[in-house]
Amino acid sequence: MVKPYTIGITGGSGSGKTYFLRNLAKRFTTDQLCIISQDDYYHPREQQKEDDRGIKNFDLPESIDREQFHTDIQHLKSGKTLHKKEYTFNNPKATPKTLVFKSAPVIIIEGLFVQYFPEIEKELNLSIFIEAKDHVKLSRRIRRDSEERGYDLDDVLYRYHHHVMPVYERLIEPLKHHADLVIPNNSHFERALEVLILAIQAKLG
Repeated sequence: MVKPYTIGITGGSGSGKTYFLRNLAKRFTTDQLCIISQDDYYHPREQQKEDDRGIKNFDLPESIDREQFHTDIQHLKSGKTLHKKEYTFNNPKATPKTLVFKSAPVIIIEGLFVQYFPEIEKELNLSIFIEAKDHVKLSRRIRRDSEERGYDLDDVLYRYHHHVMPVYERLIEPLKHHADLVIPNNSHFERALEVLILAIQAKLG
């Protein structure tokens, strides 16, 4: 078996990673491309660390079950199919789905700490960093956390300024300089998306 070509996509919260991947996935079948996200590997809510105000911090490296994340990536690369319950961040409006990840010739690993965790970074053949200006990321974060995670505006702003940005500035942003490609996504990413699509098509032969 030929090992899958593995691409890591990272960037700050609100940089547009998920939207970028949705558009990428539309151009390929599940037999060609598999996308696995760090967002489905958070430890249970009761295990998350709390800050000085007693608010759960989901933006720390320790919030992720990195061992299981790495193990599942290795299983995918060996040709196995994975079944995993969707993580809903304790949002009572969301009903968890059972996610199926089927190995494919190209595997994309997405998440905040994909480059930060060395054991996962070593699995990558190509690393991509998506960046956006702070005010753009905040706007996207407000929309996402309100719609998908059930947080109100005050909660979103508190988490962004006290959890998201400190971790991004200290741990994530410096990794941009080690990425193979950096994609700016303040308003659009169509040209960069087309370049990546052509590169994946070339790998698929």
